[in-house]
Amino acid sequence: MENSINTGDTAWILISTALVLMMTPALGFFYGGMVRKKNILSTLNLSFISICLISIQWVLIGYTLAFGSDIGGLIGGLDFVGFNGVSAEPGSYAPTIPHLAFAGYQMMFAVITPALITGAFVERIRFKAFLLFTVLWATLVYDPVAHWVWGSNGILGQLGALDFAGGNVVHITAGYSALVFALVIRPRRGFGLRTLEPHNIPLTVLGAGLLWFGWFGFNGGSALAADGLAVTALVNTNTAAAAAGLIWMLLAWHDSKPSVLGIVTGAVVGLVAITPAAGFVTPLAAIVIGAVAAPISYYAIQFRESRHLDESLDVWACHGMAGTWGALATGLFATTTINPAGADGLFYGNPMQFVIQLVSVVITVAFAGGITFVLTKILQSTVGLSVSEVEEDIGLDISAHGERAYAS
Repeated sequence: MENSINTGDTAWILISTALVLMMTPALGFFYGGMVRKKNILSTLNLSFISICLISIQWVLIGYTLAFGSDIGGLIGGLDFVGFNGVSAEPGSYAPTIPHLAFAGYQMMFAVITPALITGAFVERIRFKAFLLFTVLWATLVYDPVAHWVWGSNGILGQLGALDFAGGNVVHITAGYSALVFALVIRPRRGFGLRTLEPHNIPLTVLGAGLLWFGWFGFNGGSALAADGLAVTALVNTNTAAAAAGLIWMLLAWHDSKPSVLGIVTGAVVGLVAITPAAGFVTPLAAIVIGAVAAPISYYAIQFRESRHLDESLDVWACHGMAGTWGALATGLFATTTINPAGADGLFYGNPMQFVIQLVSVVITVAFAGGITFVLTKILQSTVGLSVSEVEEDIGLDISAHGERAYAS
């Protein structure tokens, strides 16, 4: 049967595209509230400029590398360079919506992924180094891994790995790249000697709320249709976030007080963990996935602190570790009763799916971490990764951008 555009599906993907776009400035607010006030504009800008930078990269080269005709299972060909051939007619990836709608929707995933990494190096990154790193990382890490998982004949897709909305592609690549970046760049001045206190937690709460809202497009839109699968993904997304927020509250309460910053961080961790599984599992499984993600990330933060590593806003703990758990949990809880196009996991009689998920995680971590290490070392020895200590003391808002967020 010939592919034909479904207006309901198209409308849902257009809305989801807008929702996922909103997540990147929302991420800026989430991160921005946790830095000192002299760095709020700089932190917001790292997310905002990522939209500008990667939107152009995606049109020119990113989309074709991720979704172009397959070359050896490793990368897409150059048939879609400059969106050549990406038309308003349906394409092979989504037969009921315009090809251009699919490409635009996927663009927003490409935008937010390198923006996630910025939490590792806020308050000290040299802006020029950030711009170069972001374009290179998107081209050399994000685009290939997106092809491996979602592209035609990509190696991880052929292996049978399940990743509904970006556990491997988004959260594991960003989380482990953030860890490597933090290991290479110098720590902030005073790190470990004095408390580097968040300047505006309400901004972080706002950012978390907008991220939760946008995640309905992130996961629900990944069904690529306005159907029952989209509904399942949306409900699972909300359920896992709620479970993780509650468990994080209890963990923090047991140790001290039920921190508001902790509760909203927990909700985001739940959103991360359900991302790869959202269209493959039941709502009851989503509760378990969210509930287990919270202690994994909570104690990963404590481990990071014990190692005295200045990975500023815990991208590795919250995205890398929760994304890893989500990918593995997909191999446990996936069921074809939810998504016949998926697979059954270990708890539904197919232990091999868990093994496949584990292999996909190891490959993704090794590749993203390795490429990031090489990129950061090259940039460190050429343009330099961090600003001078004087510039850091002044604050990046003034020293890098010549502006101040607050008049007094």
